Amino acid sequence: MRGDSFGAEFQSIDYKLIKRLIKFLKPYRKYVIIAILFTIFVAALGPLRPFLNKIAIDDYIAKNDKNGLLLMIVAIFALLVVNGTLRVGMTYIMQWVGQNVLNDIRTKLFDHIQKLSLSYYDKHYVGTLVTRVTNDVEVLNQLFSSGLVMMLADIMLIFWIIGFMFYTNWELALLILTSLPLLLIATALFRSKVRVLFRDLRIEVSKMNSFLNEFITGINTVKLFVQENRMTNKFNETNLQTRELNIRTIFYYAIFYPAIEMISAIALGLILWYAGANILSGVMTVGVLIAFIQYSEMFFRPVRDLSEKYTTLQNAMASSGRIFSLLDTEDFLIDSPSARDFDRIKSNIVFDDVSFTYDKEKWVLKNINFEIKKGETVAIVGATGSGKSSMINLLCRFYDFQRGKILIDGIDIREIKQNSLRSKIALVMQDVFLFSRTVSENISMGNSEISKEQIKESARALGALSFIENLPEKFMTQVKERGETLSSGQAQLISFCRAYASNPELLILDEATSSIDTETEKLIESSLEILLKNRTSIVIAHRLSTIKRANKIIVLHKGQIREIGTHQELLENKGIYAKLYELQYKEYNAA
Repeated sequence: MRGDSFGAEFQSIDYKLIKRLIKFLKPYRKYVIIAILFTIFVAALGPLRPFLNKIAIDDYIAKNDKNGLLLMIVAIFALLVVNGTLRVGMTYIMQWVGQNVLNDIRTKLFDHIQKLSLSYYDKHYVGTLVTRVTNDVEVLNQLFSSGLVMMLADIMLIFWIIGFMFYTNWELALLILTSLPLLLIATALFRSKVRVLFRDLRIEVSKMNSFLNEFITGINTVKLFVQENRMTNKFNETNLQTRELNIRTIFYYAIFYPAIEMISAIALGLILWYAGANILSGVMTVGVLIAFIQYSEMFFRPVRDLSEKYTTLQNAMASSGRIFSLLDTEDFLIDSPSARDFDRIKSNIVFDDVSFTYDKEKWVLKNINFEIKKGETVAIVGATGSGKSSMINLLCRFYDFQRGKILIDGIDIREIKQNSLRSKIALVMQDVFLFSRTVSENISMGNSEISKEQIKESARALGALSFIENLPEKFMTQVKERGETLSSGQAQLISFCRAYASNPELLILDEATSSIDTETEKLIESSLEILLKNRTSIVIAHRLSTIKRANKIIVLHKGQIREIGTHQELLENKGIYAKLYELQYKEYNAA
C-alpha cells in the first residue's frame, strides 16, 4: 500500500530541524555574517530617525534655528540613504543565499531519490515525491531568503525601539508597553488557529499532486472508459477542500491584522491623552510626542511581522520535517565494502537455489536453479505472475533476494558494484520509456563513449534508419514525453537501438517484441539475430520466433522451474510448455 509517510503530522518549532536546516547555510556563512551585520545596523538606524525628528522639532524648529534645522534635515536624509542602501544589500545577499540553499536542497533530494531502491517506489506515490522536491522545498524559500534574518532583524528592532523610547521618555515607554499583553494574546490565538490550517493545507496539496500525477499518466485509460466526469468530481473534492482551507486561513488573517491595528490605535490614543496633558502643563515637548507617535507605529510593525514570520517558520518546520524524513530514509541496496567492478562474462551465470519475496510473506520465486553459459540465449516462459520479470529484477539487482546466490563467473552479484553490473546489461522491456530528448540522446542515453557513427550504425543494423531519416530533424528530432509522437513499434525499435549501441555483455529482452506488429517484427527479425549472435542473452518470450532460436527454454510455474530444455525437447515432453505452445503459439507454427 502506497502512502505519504511524511505528511501525517505537522511539526511545531523543532530546534533539531532548525539546526539541520542551518547546516545548509554553512557553505555561505560569510555572506550570512555580512547580512547579519547589515541587519544590526538597519535595526539600529530605524529608531534613530524619530529621535532625530524630536531633536529637530525641540531644538531647532521651536527655537527658530534655520541653520541647525537644515543640518538636521541633511542628517536625516543621509540616514535614510544609508538605511535604504543597507536594506538593499541585506535583501540581495539573503535572496542570493536562499536561492543557492534551495538549489542545494533540491539537488540533494534528487540525488537521494535516485539512490533509493525500487522497493521504495513500490510503496510510495510518485506525486508525493514530486511534492517533496518542489512544493516543500519552495516553502523553505521564505525561510532562507528572508525569514531567519528578518526575524532577527525584527527582534533587534523591537529592542532598539524600546531602548530609544526609554531614553526619550520612560513614562510614555511604559504606557506603550501596557498594550503588550493584548498583543501577545492576539498573536497566540492567531498562531494556534493557522498552525492547524497550514498543516491540513500541505497534506491536501500533497494529495492533489499525487492524484494529478496518476491521472495524467493514465489519461488514455480515463478517456477510453469515459471517466472524465468521475475524475473531475474526484479532483474537485480535494480542490474544494484546499479552497476551504485557504479561505479559512484568509479569514484569520483578516481578523488578526485589524486587531493589531486596533491595539496600535489604543496605544496611540493613550500616548496622545497622556502627552497632551503634559505638553499643556509644560512638562513635555511636542518633539517627544511626535517621536512617540512614530515609535508606536514602528513598535507594532515588527511584532506583527514576527507573527507572520512565525507562521512561515512553522510552515517550514512542516516541510523540512517531510524533507528530512525522505532524506533519512535508507531504503538502499548498498554495495559491499569489498564489491568489485564488473568487466565481462567469462564463463557463465548461475542461479543457485534462489528464493525471493517482495513483501516478506508471499514467495514469488522458490528454489530457482539454472545455468546460462557465455554466448547462450535462454528463453523464459510461463503464465502471467509466474515470476519471469522478478528473475530479471534480481539479475539486474533492482531487488535483493532472500535466499540462495546469483553468480557471475563464480562471483556473487552482491559482491559486484551495482552501477558497474548494470552498465554491462541492456534491458529492453515491453513498456518502452523514452525521454523528452532527441532520438540520438535516447539511443546513447548520454553515454559520451557512444559516437554519432555508432548511433547511426545501430539504427541501420536494426532497420530503424529509414523511419528515423524520415523524421523532421532525423536523429535530432525531439521525442515528446514517453515517446508519444512515435508509434509503439518505432519506440520499441529505438529501445533496440539503445541496447545495440551499448554493446552489452548481457542482453535481456523482457517481452520486448510483444507491442510490435507483425510487419515490424519481420523488419527486425534479421536484426535480432545480429543482436543476439554470440551474446549472452535472456529472452522473456512472447512470440514463437524469439523462443525457437534459444539454446534452452526455462518454464516457470507459480515461482518454480518446472521444465528446462530446447523447444523440440519440451514439445516432446508434452508438459506445461507444450500446453502453453498449443494455446499461444500454434498460429505462428502454422504460419
